[in-house]
Amino acid sequence: MTGGDWKDFYGACIAGNFPVVRYHIDHGMNPNYQHPEFEVTALVTAILNGHSEIALYLLENGADPRLRSDFDQLTPEQASLRREDTAVLSALRDRGALTWRSWLWRLKGPRAG
Repeated sequence: MTGGDWKDFYGACIAGNFPVVRYHIDHGMNPNYQHPEFEVTALVTAILNGHSEIALYLLENGADPRLRSDFDQLTPEQASLRREDTAVLSALRDRGALTWRSWLWRLKGPRAG
């Protein structure tokens, strides 16, 4: 993959250019790659920019629902909560993204009594 290909893909995730995103995925782009120049995932980028259709497409094509962006440590779940995007949030949870409540429960364990 060349830097230009990734930048074009990333730019399409920002702009909501679904045909360009689909083109790059169809031609082998790794949806989980984080370019060292940006250090964010395509999934988090699409979610934060309000492009649910792209986010759902990325999830259907191998984007990790638990992968944090290196730059800000933001998870896809946190991004979808910020945008109040219930469709993406539901898809993330269906694919194993932890909710903060389930994470806290796992950390503390079930309450006695």
